[in-house]
Amino acid sequence: MANQTDWAEATEQQVLDAALTITATQGWTWPSVRAAGKAAALSAAETELLLPHGPADLAALLSRRHDARALAALPDPATLKIRERIRAAVAARIDAAAEDEAAVRRWSGYLSLPLNFTLGLKLLWESADALWRWAGDTATDENHYSKRAILSGILATALAIRLSSGREAAMTFVDARIENVMSFEKWKAGLKPADLMRDVAAALGKMRYG
Repeated sequence: MANQTDWAEATEQQVLDAALTITATQGWTWPSVRAAGKAAALSAAETELLLPHGPADLAALLSRRHDARALAALPDPATLKIRERIRAAVAARIDAAAEDEAAVRRWSGYLSLPLNFTLGLKLLWESADALWRWAGDTATDENHYSKRAILSGILATALAIRLSSGREAAMTFVDARIENVMSFEKWKAGLKPADLMRDVAAALGKMRYG
């Protein structure tokens, strides 16, 4: 069983590697997924068995790869103040995504479609959760959710700015929001789910169209 799991995980990464070039020009579609599978020496049936949800599975793989890449690049959080941790975490995450810029632009376009928007929110939440955990957050009450909702919106917008205007502009935006993150008790009082969804949708669209 372990060997099967190892094979599946390794093969998923091979398909993703191939997909980064293919999706940059062809988008996140089933034909792109099958082409990536073929490049990884899989048949169409094997590709569909490995990635039953096709482009959605591939989109999740890319997001989680960027999460892992960001976490690997981060220092020991104990050496940083909490404000520095949040800044470093966001910077590492958007830098990780920017390494695959062409594919990420098409990835964001795919996730901005109405049918895929829930997946986009889920992946942003996963990223925010991973970064907060790295930063040492142990909240289990409503603050757990507030922190992640806020950071999800910041990540989406920061990445959009990173892709459209460069790293410096993105980090200027992040720095301006650090105070909000630190005083989230006050900020969350005015935070509504509809506002977060609107901001994330706008950010995904900006990533796609610049």
